[in-house]
Amino acid sequence: MQMTAEEKQTSAKIPAERSTCDIYIPPERKAIAGGGKPHVVARDFSIYYGEFEAVKKVNAEILSKYVTAIIGPSGCGKSTFLRAINRMNDLIPNCHTTGALMFDGEDIYGKFTDEVLLRKKIGMVFQKPNPFPKSIFDNIAYGPKLHGIKDKKKLSEIVEKSLRKAALWDEVSDRLDKNALGLSGGQQQRLCVARALAVEPEILLLDEPTSALDPKATAKIEDLIQELRGSYTIMIVTHNMQQASRVSDYTMFFYEGVLVEHAPTTQLFTRPKDSMTEDYITGRFS
Repeated sequence: MQMTAEEKQTSAKIPAERSTCDIYIPPERKAIAGGGKPHVVARDFSIYYGEFEAVKKVNAEILSKYVTAIIGPSGCGKSTFLRAINRMNDLIPNCHTTGALMFDGEDIYGKFTDEVLLRKKIGMVFQKPNPFPKSIFDNIAYGPKLHGIKDKKKLSEIVEKSLRKAALWDEVSDRLDKNALGLSGGQQQRLCVARALAVEPEILLLDEPTSALDPKATAKIEDLIQELRGSYTIMIVTHNMQQASRVSDYTMFFYEGVLVEHAPTTQLFTRPKDSMTEDYITGRFS
């Protein structure tokens, strides 16, 4: 993605002694109207696989309508923490949690939590595109149908609206009856985003959504994230620190299950408070 002249000028204003890596840091993003309230709150939140503590006593607040990136080396707990937010880890044997993880003030792991409703409000897109072996239309309509919408006109409206939000409508509007597996990898991933948006979630979780895509398709997903910013709370796990710097407002750095640092993205990449964060983003370890 090319920098504009204005972005280059702004980037050049960052003093060299305060820049800890060669990653391009974009200008501060504008504040979001109605955003900034804690949407997800973790308090001494830990995740265990049997006796192994994969995520250790995390304390954090994820702010509404902003984009939060989660970075760190492989096996550090990034995806484990992300998947806990809509309880996808429940599918893993012997996985259990301690502490509190709250969504809109309600305990995600409370005994009365409706998991189906939770996953409606907190959508997820995975590393590898996973469209259903159905038509493009039926992929998007699946969630709304599951939640009781049967009217064909209403479903058609939802499908078009969701595909437009995912920047895919213009590419597929004339072949909605075709099998979604015939789309390119990048189109399939945007279809998965549209499928998640079709049930009107509040939060969108993206688990390394571009790792299997080529640079052009990756750029489209990153542009899509910027389009959705301000309408949804977005959390993205990525191994790509350049990507984190481009798309996010806040960044969380995990290492060996510990949340080492959580700060505005510009601050974390240029003025990290923890030496371990600096060592990671400067490539001293990976």
